[in-house]
Amino acid sequence: MNKLLLSFALITSISKFSAAQDTLKQQRFNFHFQQTVITQFKPGFSADYTGRNSLLTGQETQTSLTTTFFGGARLWKGASAYFNPEMSGGAGLSKTLGIAGFPNGETFRVGSAESKIYIARLYFTQNFEWGNEKDTLNDDVNQLAGTVSKRYLRFTAGKFGMADFFDGNEFSHDARSQFMNWSLMDNAAWDYPANTRGYVIGTMAELGQPNWALRFAFTMTTTSANGAIWDERIAHANTLTLEYEKRFTLNGKKGTVRVLGFTNNGKMGNYRQAIALNPTAPVVEEDLVYGKHKYGFAISADQYLSKNFGVFAKVSYNDGRTQTWAFTEIDQSLSLGAVLKGGEWKRNDDELGLAFVANGISGPHRDYLAAGGYGFMIGDGKLNYSNELIAELYYKVNAYQKKLWLTPDYQFIANPGYNKDRGPVNVFSLRAHVEF
Repeated sequence: MNKLLLSFALITSISKFSAAQDTLKQQRFNFHFQQTVITQFKPGFSADYTGRNSLLTGQETQTSLTTTFFGGARLWKGASAYFNPEMSGGAGLSKTLGIAGFPNGETFRVGSAESKIYIARLYFTQNFEWGNEKDTLNDDVNQLAGTVSKRYLRFTAGKFGMADFFDGNEFSHDARSQFMNWSLMDNAAWDYPANTRGYVIGTMAELGQPNWALRFAFTMTTTSANGAIWDERIAHANTLTLEYEKRFTLNGKKGTVRVLGFTNNGKMGNYRQAIALNPTAPVVEEDLVYGKHKYGFAISADQYLSKNFGVFAKVSYNDGRTQTWAFTEIDQSLSLGAVLKGGEWKRNDDELGLAFVANGISGPHRDYLAAGGYGFMIGDGKLNYSNELIAELYYKVNAYQKKLWLTPDYQFIANPGYNKDRGPVNVFSLRAHVEF
């Protein structure tokens, strides 16, 4: 405990030092820190059968931990670099298996509960600007304070998270501070490129204008589904992502719409071919050859309706012929929700959120699971199909000077793993999040 308090004091001092720089000019460097602990509990639930990748039916409690150090430095005009070492440990319920819309966005399918240190991000950006319209950026995580033009062309290269730049949403994007469910932190059917911890190596270009932005990324992929080893045959194994973002005001309140399209290319298995090879116990990994593709789209919208109240909606789709590769086993998803800020009851920094999700899978994916196939997250040995339905409710409390946040959370999950023969499941969570 003494070591934790000493580290807290040291990092706070560094953060205050970097924030105190002359931000009227361009901030030269900054340091930030976050730590998130999520404890989740589920009571027991009923199921007619349980398979290798099923959510366990018994009562269960699990805790996850992530700690991240954020460092940023300005190199020369328009250029900056960012470095984020990270540590994660703990586990999700049932080893993060059995639910496609998994309830803890801070867990990974890494197969071990031991804490590991790794490089989350290490990337470089170069900005080219023109025009007289300016934005003022605050000192923030992976963002140096200063002024930037609203008209720019930016190039980024290195290791980063796709969600750092794509598929944003004002109210539903960050499992450390908003909704915790996987289906809500990103558009769920976007099988975004990533290794097993959620990061990718690649390049990105973004064209920005005062009211819109267009961004494109070319990124690597791994040699296996939910893998950690990068496929060096980049011409055959890669991902392409394109997104258009439009910002606007409605009755004086800001809103945003984002439309995203993606294509994943690589050595992926095909569900129909796996069934043809072994109708009674198909294994999608038996059909791994280059030349397979997965494509899809995602739409995300958010809109403030008043100073303290906003709504959002998301819809996403992928073709569902090839196996899920990086994110989670969802081929179609629809979500909507609302967030109410605590200013309505004189707790300006508190927040109340409620959201609903419906997830689905393609016909080939459905038939594969029904025949006894397994993915890397779900598979009960057989399947009585129905959409996976999720509701999430949270209340975030500013517990200490916008540095410590406590969030009780409840999730109701019907048909976990798309199976009417299992559940429903109730998940109760408590999240503690420190940032400075």
